[in-house]
Amino acid sequence: MPIERPQQYRFRQGDRVLPFAASEYDARIAGLREIMEIHGVDACVFTSMHSIAYYSGFLYCSFGRPYGLVVTPSECVTISAGIDAAQPWRRSHGDSITYTDWQRDNYWRAVLSVTGEGRVIGCEADHLTLVQSEKLNAFLKPKKGVDISKAAMEQRMMKSPAEIELIRHGAAVADVGGFAIRDAVKEGLREIDIAMAGRDAMELEIAKRFPDAEYRDTWVWFQSGINTDGAHNPVTGRKLMRGDILSLNTFPMISGYYTALERTMFVKDCDAASRRIWDINVAAHEYGISLLKPGASCAEVTQKLNTFFEEHQVLQYRTFGYGHSFGVLSHYYGREAGLELREDIDTVLEPGMVISMEPMLTIPEGQPGAGGYREHDILVITEDGNEDITKYPYGPDFNIVG
Repeated sequence: MPIERPQQYRFRQGDRVLPFAASEYDARIAGLREIMEIHGVDACVFTSMHSIAYYSGFLYCSFGRPYGLVVTPSECVTISAGIDAAQPWRRSHGDSITYTDWQRDNYWRAVLSVTGEGRVIGCEADHLTLVQSEKLNAFLKPKKGVDISKAAMEQRMMKSPAEIELIRHGAAVADVGGFAIRDAVKEGLREIDIAMAGRDAMELEIAKRFPDAEYRDTWVWFQSGINTDGAHNPVTGRKLMRGDILSLNTFPMISGYYTALERTMFVKDCDAASRRIWDINVAAHEYGISLLKPGASCAEVTQKLNTFFEEHQVLQYRTFGYGHSFGVLSHYYGREAGLELREDIDTVLEPGMVISMEPMLTIPEGQPGAGGYREHDILVITEDGNEDITKYPYGPDFNIVG
């Protein structure tokens, strides 16, 4: 007899291990269901890594396959591929359905088994591709589609005490990586050599603090010389030279939660022109930190920092906004764009938000002080101000090294 080939099944084995207590996920889903009721949504179909991880704890590895989380008034179900076996169930809060690849689009058949046809469907319009959007319509035949991404993002912007505690650990791990990099900097070594020292130190620290976690995606961008001009420039094999400007950037990832430490450094010497730009950026960093308090809007903070840079005649060298939210996000997925220090963001800071202060100036090659200067701290907004949870020192007194 031919083997039966199911479209979907449930695979459960091992113990469930999650970054947070079940009560944390219950609270998040309860908040989502309130949003669904307000918008008249019968079922949400989440497809992004950040939303699925936020509501279920499961951080998927796509490799070209679709993943999802379906939330209804009574169910919360991850939809995952057979290649992952029972791992999605072990790392999910709620139910978990595995779809097979025996038949194309079994993913959407699994989603349909939870949503049913003809319902009001909430989805992430900023994440669904045109192809997957067409398939959603073809299989679910929704009565109406509602973009739920903005409301979900606004929910994620407000951190719970448990989230803030995890972010504190992340900031401390980033500091560990920073000190390891500082110790490793030496004239003649390559950027990749220094970066590996920081990455290894952070991964060991995460394993010590979170023995039951999954370890993935922690990285370092350590840039030197001309490579410091962009904040997201990757590591290269360039060798460090005396007098080089350096950019230290450590990024520990703990269960999908991103934290960061970023510092300007120099190898052994810092010339006067570079020192002038560095001092201005450090002063902007300190001023920016003082502005982060409840009631301040992102746009207002941005304008004040713009004015500060303009007074020092360096505003034209600013390269991006002055800071952003922290939480379930990463360099290849997710971003809480409603909480960024930019001219076009009117979000008002509230206690429980977590945001960076990270002014950056890039002086073009050929000009005195050429290079990219950036300092970065993580701030928890409190009832009367903020708490800086980044402890690695910034500025010339500590960061002319090697």
